[in-house]
Amino acid sequence: MKFAAIIEYLQDREKVQQIRPAHREYLKSLLAQGKLVASGPFTDDSGALIVYEAATKEDAEQILRGDPFHQNGIFLNWQLRPWNPVMANRELFPA
Repeated sequence: MKFAAIIEYLQDREKVQQIRPAHREYLKSLLAQGKLVASGPFTDDSGALIVYEAATKEDAEQILRGDPFHQNGIFLNWQLRPWNPVMANRELFPA
């Protein structure tokens, strides 16, 4: 099942940039494990949207909490909701 996390970031750009490489490596590992559907920051740097593949909401929350951004205080608040994608245009998603 897919879970969409709408996440609000700490507004400390220096700290975000410092932790971002570890965050991206974590996301790459989730992608390789089939646990990441899509991710990306909002263009105003206020946060991000991450869509996880998980059996339960609790599993998705555990994945989110394992992220270096969460562990280093970048993720301030989030809303985690089950998501049912009905349509998608793969051509509009970046590689």
